[in-house]
Amino acid sequence: MTRHESNTVRLKVSADVARIVTPGAPRDVQLAAARGTLPLAGKDLLTVLFFLCSSQDAEIKQAAVASLCDLPGSILVPVLRDQSLHPQLLELLVRARVGDADLMGAVIMHPATSLKTLISLAGKASHEVLERLAGHENLLAQNPVLIETMIANPAAEKALKYKLGWSEPEPCEPDGSQPDSTDDAGEDDDMDEGRSQVELESLMAEAEQENLSKYQIALQLKVAEKIKMALTGDKEWRSILIKESNKLVQAAVMKNPRISDGEVLLVAKNKTSSDEIIRTILLNKDWLKNYEIRKALVTHPKTPIPKALRFVSSLAMKDIKNLARSRQVSNIIATAARKELELRIKKAGG
Repeated sequence: MTRHESNTVRLKVSADVARIVTPGAPRDVQLAAARGTLPLAGKDLLTVLFFLCSSQDAEIKQAAVASLCDLPGSILVPVLRDQSLHPQLLELLVRARVGDADLMGAVIMHPATSLKTLISLAGKASHEVLERLAGHENLLAQNPVLIETMIANPAAEKALKYKLGWSEPEPCEPDGSQPDSTDDAGEDDDMDEGRSQVELESLMAEAEQENLSKYQIALQLKVAEKIKMALTGDKEWRSILIKESNKLVQAAVMKNPRISDGEVLLVAKNKTSSDEIIRTILLNKDWLKNYEIRKALVTHPKTPIPKALRFVSSLAMKDIKNLARSRQVSNIIATAARKELELRIKKAGG
């Protein structure tokens, strides 16, 4: 199914879902659903978010994407026991939650997961997920492209590569040839060895003519080419490449001059975002002016405690209260929130 076709996919939905996603549905209802505040069963919630992630309303779309990224695995994993799930719902989960090992393990096992989705997963997954995928020998034997994609994944460790039939490249003679681009030490050199911009654009045009999605195109790119796309690509490219395990690619996405506060917020809310990305956000004064970004950084496990503490006093009373009783943050942050809450109550009483 092409990317265009996926936008017009037909799903059988429940009456509750139809009431929300049917054209002309009240905006406040759609926004509440996008924020996950409506009482919906797991499958219905996932289906609603699938539709709302493509909403023409930017606020609804952003809220739906954020909800999809933040939904607890305890809600989503049971949904994947339903073997009637549409393949597009499974593809959506890979796009949004590729860092969730338990969830991706369930996606791999699901009979409706398409080869296209598995290839996308194999190219972006963590080593833990790759290990799970490697355990499905029959699946790999029937689809050698999965093996090639897993080996090309920068997160794949050598032991796993050997298990998949990979062999160590012969040492290069000292003739100026490039080192193996799978090592970080060689990636800077690889920057000059990728296709030219004209060749890269030609590859994109050919791939689009073949109805390949940008996810599939990304699997064909070298590290240097991914970095180029991360620096100059549109929002869809940025959403794909920020999930790359390669730190240079992730850093390039954050340097893209067109990246929006909304995209940065999604990164800050994603608990699997790396230390490097969080540090990049913390160093950008313009991004830190955004209240929602600061709030997300306070609760992010990779934010250094001293930095998180600086933002606590800038939060609204409602968020301070939530933080004070939260079990999702360190005791230091929760204690600081309680002290801030007591201080505000005293000031209000005085």
